[in-house]
Amino acid sequence: MVDFSLSADQESLRDLARKFARSDMAPHAAECDRTPRFPEEIYRKAYELGLMNLNVPVEFGGSGLKVFEQCLIVEELAHACGGMTTSVIANCLALEPILLGGSPEQQERFLKPFCAEYNFASFGLTEPSGGSDAGGLQTRARREGDHYVLDGEKCFITNAPHASLFTVFATVDPSRRTKGITAFVVPRTARGVSTGKDEEKMGHRASSTSTVRFDGVEVPVNDRLGEEGEGFSIAMRTLDQTRTPIGALATGIAQAALDLAAAYSLKRQSFGKPISEHQAIQIKLANMAQAVHAARLLTWQAAWTIDQGGKGTLESSIAKCFASDSALHVADEAIQTFGGYGYMKEYPVEKLLRDAKLTQIYEGANEIQRTVIARELLRRYA
Repeated sequence: MVDFSLSADQESLRDLARKFARSDMAPHAAECDRTPRFPEEIYRKAYELGLMNLNVPVEFGGSGLKVFEQCLIVEELAHACGGMTTSVIANCLALEPILLGGSPEQQERFLKPFCAEYNFASFGLTEPSGGSDAGGLQTRARREGDHYVLDGEKCFITNAPHASLFTVFATVDPSRRTKGITAFVVPRTARGVSTGKDEEKMGHRASSTSTVRFDGVEVPVNDRLGEEGEGFSIAMRTLDQTRTPIGALATGIAQAALDLAAAYSLKRQSFGKPISEHQAIQIKLANMAQAVHAARLLTWQAAWTIDQGGKGTLESSIAKCFASDSALHVADEAIQTFGGYGYMKEYPVEKLLRDAKLTQIYEGANEIQRTVIARELLRRYA
């Protein structure tokens, strides 16, 4: 029988994340968005509470959580601030290639010292010349004896200005497309690594984003993840694992928008009564609630599938795509419920719309998700 109840441990994790989100994140969300500001004191506390490095096994210093538990945490954090949540969970994305493609020796060598202290890692796949076309990346990896030399640039890299470690995808031969892509672990201290200015973003402004350049960076062969040509597979398997929590992040934003709209509708008077008594508003709220509940259930199903050992490509793509589309729609409807006030920065709902938009773009744009969904679906009929 399907059981939607949470265990005592899961309830405890969710309560921890909710308390932190409401007491530490939410009071600073508007200021960090307006400034913008990268609130390291908040991120440091998240690390101390065990809310970073969620996917890293306990033996390496992480929280060792399954995807379902990660989603419970991420939704609560995103309810307070989507931008802060992006920075808090970015280590999961950056470290997953080491968990999937790293040898036991590499996992011990990279993960233990990283997780032992407050650190950020960044995932380096996207490039200026192509975002969704990961197979066409241009960053080169040229082997010279016992090391590789990396040259190229990555863009839109979360936490890059603050990262001490990068997982980087480069090609040993661009003509081989995906079969030439190879994964590497690169410390920030490596000569030739540099980051650009913080990008001025529409939303997620509490999160730091910049370019990363690799100019003749020497990377030992021992720091390559897997074999040459296995990088694309590692990157795609990584995204299969980390895409579902983005569905949870989008769900958290949508839930916040619904909560604000419902509460406002009970207080706002129009035509002599609260607008919550007008059928037009009731229908709007009902549609918003349906979208939030569906997004959460699709995300939970995708997480459960992966935790049960399934690949989860179809389920995670559906969850991420639906939840992010829903987040944008629900945030838009929340603004409409607030009316003119919703358009003002003095009120919190316009930030939710800006934060929701990014969830349709990062970790695979929704156009790509729909292509993946169609491909996976048609395989079942072939």
